Amino acid sequence: MALTKSHPFLKYLLHLAHDNLDFRLPEIKALLSLRGKPFHPYENFNEKSPFWRLKDLSEEDVRGIMARSVCAKSAFELWGHGQTHSELRTSLLNYPLENMSPFMQKDSTYRINVYTFNKTLEFTDRLKRIDALDYLPFEGTVSLKSPQHIFCLLEDYGTDPNSIPEHPIHIYFGRWIADGQRELIRSHSVKNRHFIGNTSMDAGLSLIMANHAKVKENDLVFDPFVGTGSLLVACSHFGAYVCGTDIDYNTIHGKGRSSRRNQKWRGPDENIRANLRQYGTEKMYLDVMVSDASKPVWRNAALFDAIITDPPYGIRESTRRTGSHKDITKPPEGIYVESHVPVSQVYHLSDIFTDLLNFSAQHLVMGGTLVYWLPVYQPEYCEEMVPLHPCLRLISNCEQTLSSHTSRRLITMEKIKEPEELDSSAHLADPCFSPYQGHNAFREKYFSGLNKKCGKDNNKSDVNVE
Repeated sequence: MALTKSHPFLKYLLHLAHDNLDFRLPEIKALLSLRGKPFHPYENFNEKSPFWRLKDLSEEDVRGIMARSVCAKSAFELWGHGQTHSELRTSLLNYPLENMSPFMQKDSTYRINVYTFNKTLEFTDRLKRIDALDYLPFEGTVSLKSPQHIFCLLEDYGTDPNSIPEHPIHIYFGRWIADGQRELIRSHSVKNRHFIGNTSMDAGLSLIMANHAKVKENDLVFDPFVGTGSLLVACSHFGAYVCGTDIDYNTIHGKGRSSRRNQKWRGPDENIRANLRQYGTEKMYLDVMVSDASKPVWRNAALFDAIITDPPYGIRESTRRTGSHKDITKPPEGIYVESHVPVSQVYHLSDIFTDLLNFSAQHLVMGGTLVYWLPVYQPEYCEEMVPLHPCLRLISNCEQTLSSHTSRRLITMEKIKEPEELDSSAHLADPCFSPYQGHNAFREKYFSGLNKKCGKDNNKSDVNVE
């Protein structure tokens, strides 16, 4: 069994997955914040690199990060590094022997792995790399199957697959500490989920959202656009009690047409509760109910530790709200109009986000977190389009590209003060509100851009045919 104790505040190396690049730094910062630790990288930090060197941490801190992170692959106690193998040797020989020796005893077993980023090495070249480390004072026995200690030589060949250098740009060597939770992306895949819909959130992104929100054990988490409950599944995995609402009766009750191929109707036990039961977290499920997000039903109090949601964009799901007599403008006297109240009305995206931010300011506990997706039309996007609120501080703004002309931003905000009377309408006086209202035409711009792209593709095809 591997030793778990080490000297505090050594150098540590994180190996990050090279996807969702924009989401990695906010996730690691959030997970460090849960432990009360700041993010302190070493000099020459490159956010886009797959290797980050961190300081002012203990091994316990690093294990805590890796127990939750889906953006990080592995973590190491960094013993040495350099731009060449010669520099690596000098760095390793200068590393304190007292830090190495507990893992190099005669009665211990070990293995050395070689990992290369952006380049594949032949097996013989890997062996040569390992043999070249003979200057390290290993006294234990090599065990490939079940070693007590694992060490890793990591070579970084940059991030451009079209221009791979002959020699690595940086080399690291360290003791493996822990792996991240990448396996959760596979085990929680919506492909194998009991209850899904057309817009069920990807498992990896759901877990990232829960981490950005710093969801922890015994938190109370709410999703006002709950859909099939993908975000509730992710938050319950981290020990939070979960609940949600949605305007769609059929989705909430698991009725109607199935989203699965070769299945016409949903089965009798296709519902959100069954999803949590599938992953062993049904005890964290409070309930979901049919409700209009524009007309919240909650008492006026701070209830939730986190609000995590993916509002509808009007592309694959409609942006609607329930109709009301209050929404009907009274006609001039003497003019007769039909006294019909529509069952549902258009719910503009700007109104959705205004209501969401006001609701969060009212119902989040102090220090609670709001995490949501904001769809944007890329040619017109500017930072001023991100909705703001006097009670909420913007923590991070990450982009996920959807198409050549659209993307969505993962917005994370923290409640910093209790709402006052004028806070709910403060956005109306904000000069940023005008570009922010541009979200209302997102659907039209989305399909306009799509049609333009299709037109270009058709023209190319016509040219090729001629």
